[in-house]
Amino acid sequence: MDELPTKEVILHIQRSETEYMHDRMDAIAKRPGNPEGVLIERFGHALCLYSKTMPWLSFNTVKGIQSEDIGHLDAIVDFYRSRDRRFQIEIVPSTANEELLKALAERGLYQSGFHNSMYMHPVNMEEEADSAIEIRHVTEHEFERYATIHCRGTGLPDQGIPSVAANNRVLAARKGWRFYLAYVQDEPAAAGVMYINEGIASLTFGATLPEYRRHGLHRLLLRHRIRIAQQTGCSLVVGQCGFLSQSHRNMEAVGMRLGYVRTTWTER
Repeated sequence: MDELPTKEVILHIQRSETEYMHDRMDAIAKRPGNPEGVLIERFGHALCLYSKTMPWLSFNTVKGIQSEDIGHLDAIVDFYRSRDRRFQIEIVPSTANEELLKALAERGLYQSGFHNSMYMHPVNMEEEADSAIEIRHVTEHEFERYATIHCRGTGLPDQGIPSVAANNRVLAARKGWRFYLAYVQDEPAAAGVMYINEGIASLTFGATLPEYRRHGLHRLLLRHRIRIAQQTGCSLVVGQCGFLSQSHRNMEAVGMRLGYVRTTWTER
């Protein structure tokens, strides 16, 4: 796949990233009593996500904003400041002009980081035979195992395992969500998640326990999900990663290419 991404592909990637987070947060909000205090608001194209109990920026973020949403900017900023919550706004190239970027700076935000959005048209990848490794679909009763890998693989404390398990278990029954665990000699070692909607597969999460890294598990989970996406008729696979991270290298190795580098803007 040598062609540059078109404006249409860029919009598809952005939409898929917005939709999977909207579905995830909506599922968490619908847990009995909304224990994480999730709120979701739309201002024009911009989707504003907030959680009272989860202060991390990924759960308090603005996705999908475009240049024509500049008139909503004060309402977006107030949505978070009125709740005393630090937040971030994701900016995608070709959807935001200089006027919007200048308006962000005028409101006390600054460009704080970069993140890759990768994509490919799925192909039928062959299974890589290894008798010691098996990839299994996560059942409803295995989310404690998934949450353990999620937390320990990303550096979160073990005390967060019950909440991570509960917040992901609610997704299992929702259309489009698929969770996978990679086992090494029957021990859970890595996890990968995929959300399929309208023919686009989003690789929403991947993590490996520290003691099982450098065994190629992340790449195997990528190949597995891409193969499932192709078999289910998806036309596009997208995923996110840090620039030149190991995830970036693995995505390139399985055939994914850079769609764009989005920037994140946070308050000073």
